[in-house]
Amino acid sequence: MESKHRIKQYSVATIPFLLVHLSVLGIFFVTFQWRWLALAAALYLIRMFAVTAGYHRYFSHRSYKLSRPWQFILAFLAETSGQKGVLWWAANHRHHHRYADQEEDIHSPGLQGIWWAHVGWIISKEYDEYNPTLIQDFVKYPELRWLNKHHWVPVTALGTAVALIGGPAAFFYGFILSTVLLYHGTFSINSLSHLWGTRRFETPDQSRNNFVLALITLGEGWHNNHHKFMHVCRQGMKWWEVDFTFYVLKILSWLGIVRDVRTLRLPAASAKDAVA
Repeated sequence: MESKHRIKQYSVATIPFLLVHLSVLGIFFVTFQWRWLALAAALYLIRMFAVTAGYHRYFSHRSYKLSRPWQFILAFLAETSGQKGVLWWAANHRHHHRYADQEEDIHSPGLQGIWWAHVGWIISKEYDEYNPTLIQDFVKYPELRWLNKHHWVPVTALGTAVALIGGPAAFFYGFILSTVLLYHGTFSINSLSHLWGTRRFETPDQSRNNFVLALITLGEGWHNNHHKFMHVCRQGMKWWEVDFTFYVLKILSWLGIVRDVRTLRLPAASAKDAVA
C-alpha cells in the first residue's frame, strides 16, 4: 500500500524533473565543441560547490559563518542547482541527521530502497513542504524565505542567461547536461553513501566513506566522517581524503568572506582514533 501511495504522489511533481532529463537528448542536435563541454564542467563544479558549501555545510550544519549579503548570494547560487529551496533543503537534511537510517528518516536506502533514497522522496509531493521549526535560525530572514518560496527563479535565470549568451549548444551542454549530472552527483550521497564504502566510525546509521563519491561531490563522499562529526566543516580527515569544498572555503576564509570555520577538536585519544 505504501509503494502505491508514493507512486500516486509522483503524478505532477515528476514532470519538470523528467523534462530536464529528456532535454539532455538535445546535445545530439547541436554542434559539439569542447568549449561547451568545458562550460558544462564549470557550471557543474560551481554549483556543486554551492550545494555542498551552501545547502549542506552552511545552512544545514552552520560549520562556518557568513555575512548576511554573502549568505544570500550563496543561497541564490545553490538554488541554481534546481534542488528546491534553501530552507526546504536544510530543514529536511537536519531531519535526516536526527533520524538517520531509522523509520523516521525520509530517505534511508536500507529501509526504503535505493530509488526512494536517491530521487523518489525529492519528486514526491509527500515532502513538498518543510518543518520551519527545524530551521528557525535561517527562516527569520525574509530574503531567504522569498528565495525558498521562489526557488525556480535562480535556476530559470541561469538557464536563460546561458541560452541567451551562448545559444542552444551552450544551453543543452552547459545548463541541461550539467544540471542532470549535478542532480545525481548530489543524490548519490543520500543513496550510495549509505550502502557502499568503508566505516571508520561506529555511528548509529549506515553512513560510509567512498573515495569516488568524494571526487564527484567535492568532498561529500566522506559521509561516515560527516555523520560522526556533522558540524565540522572539513569532512576529509586524512591527507588523502580530498575535500575540495573545504579547500575553497579555507581560501575564502583567508579573504575574509568566510569566518569561524568549525574544526575538529578532540582529546588526544579520540584524535588518534579519528585518523586511524
